[in-house]
Amino acid sequence: MANIFNKVQQYLINNSKTWEAEENNISLQNNSDGAGVFIATWNVSGLAKPTIEQLDNLNDEADASEAARLVLINRRKEYGTPENQIENIIENGLEAEQARVQTIKEKYPKE
Repeated sequence: MANIFNKVQQYLINNSKTWEAEENNISLQNNSDGAGVFIATWNVSGLAKPTIEQLDNLNDEADASEAARLVLINRRKEYGTPENQIENIIENGLEAEQARVQTIKEKYPKE
């Protein structure tokens, strides 16, 4: 089940906005009272604050988006920097680098 941050991100994406552009206009808060995290501040221009029901309806979509982001993050970590990749090509050849990249893609498949 997606957390509220991922659901809010998905809500923004579905409404042609991004977290990066709106992060100063939104604050999530946890009062440690057992109620969990909630939207404390919502000042997104032209977009109403989502209800809990709206966010809950985004659970599957937010889970899928988070899984896709994790695949890309994990792949980038294993690919290394562009400099590392070029060094590997120079030292081992292009075919070896292509095989290494394919192994990483198989390890972290897109769903």
